[in-house]
Amino acid sequence: MSSFRIKGGTQLKGEIIPQGAKNEALQVICAVLLTDQDVTINKIPNIRDVNKLIDLLQSMGVKVTKAGPESYTFNAANVNMDYLDSEEFNTKASSLRGSVMILGPLLARFGKGKLSKPGGDKIGRRRLDTHFAGFQKLGAKFNYDSKSEIYNIDGSKLVGCYMLLDEASVTGTANIIMAAVMAEGKTSIYNAACEPYIQQLCRMLIDMGAKITGVGSNLLHIEGVKKLGGTVHTMLPDMIEIGSFIGLAAMTQSEITIKDCRIDQLGIIPEIFQRLGIKMEFRGDDIFIPAQKKYEIETFIDGSILTIADAIWPGFTPDLLSIVLVVATQAKGTVLVHQKMFESRLFFVDKLIDMGAQIILCDPHRATVIGLDRKYPLRGIRMTSPDIRAGVSLLIAAMSAEGTSVIDNVEQIDRGYQYIDQRLNALGADIVRID
Repeated sequence: MSSFRIKGGTQLKGEIIPQGAKNEALQVICAVLLTDQDVTINKIPNIRDVNKLIDLLQSMGVKVTKAGPESYTFNAANVNMDYLDSEEFNTKASSLRGSVMILGPLLARFGKGKLSKPGGDKIGRRRLDTHFAGFQKLGAKFNYDSKSEIYNIDGSKLVGCYMLLDEASVTGTANIIMAAVMAEGKTSIYNAACEPYIQQLCRMLIDMGAKITGVGSNLLHIEGVKKLGGTVHTMLPDMIEIGSFIGLAAMTQSEITIKDCRIDQLGIIPEIFQRLGIKMEFRGDDIFIPAQKKYEIETFIDGSILTIADAIWPGFTPDLLSIVLVVATQAKGTVLVHQKMFESRLFFVDKLIDMGAQIILCDPHRATVIGLDRKYPLRGIRMTSPDIRAGVSLLIAAMSAEGTSVIDNVEQIDRGYQYIDQRLNALGADIVRID
């Protein structure tokens, strides 16, 4: 287990380039299973979850070639479906939640799939019903072994249909799209997730020969095709990293330029941070954050306390609520953070309270943050990272705090942020990795 030792109170300065989007990577890498031709993907982040997925595909027989510093070429011409019966497959797949998205491509191309119960962040129950209900509507038949927690799926006769998803699940939508692109006939998916990452997946599949319309909306139409070909795809920058860097700059009173942000794909994210009082300038496709001694949280028009809540796209992503909460601790003003989607994601606030933050945890979904207006800086402590986003939030808190902090279990942070200590140290941070 690794830890970070962070000396707080250091101002940063310079430019930083966001990594490729983790949540897009997990989708588009699974999509390479849909074809026997070469698929090259650019801007793949070097993070644990993505590397685990690439390793899983290699074990399944996918040929993986490094084509550049952040580029890989995949060839799935010789997938070994018998490997799915092995204990090694069960172990690897169950350690990574993103592994569930291999099911759609396997059902589409090979007519069958198998998966053990996937892992991931411990942020509350994250059900798979949307994925499986979508497959069943396409004609797949399920057999779940409760003792081994193995799902066996027969998708030998997938037929297009109309379906209304019970929730706009991003990974569920991605999985169903990948199953439907080679199903017989037409599939319509209503209440589909429409995040930029889903749009990217659709564009990649269209480049491979899929017939998809409605991209960017919550109603997708897919005409099944017999075969898909290869393509070259470049991923978006990670919007969660961009939001994290905005929050980091404000908390540490730093002047930072975030390069190549694809601002047109960030939705409401910049506006939410501006509501916290954070100044920023858009310079082409870069975001410049000036050093700010103070920032003040807005109120609603009637003067009531600002509420920031997560919502399906184009609402505010739940992955950045942890960052918002931390940034608010040193703002002037009060904000209610409402985490609607996951019931355990706010439980890291006890560490912030130990650091001196004024936070009232109202219930598992809501926390009221009373900003300290920098009058009382946070103090360094020892803490543990419970999940990816909380881990980076604690890292931001530690970098703004007085004294030295230690964050244990930073493997959680490594799952979603590549070389985060090295990249921040290049801007002037003082982070030491302890193995």
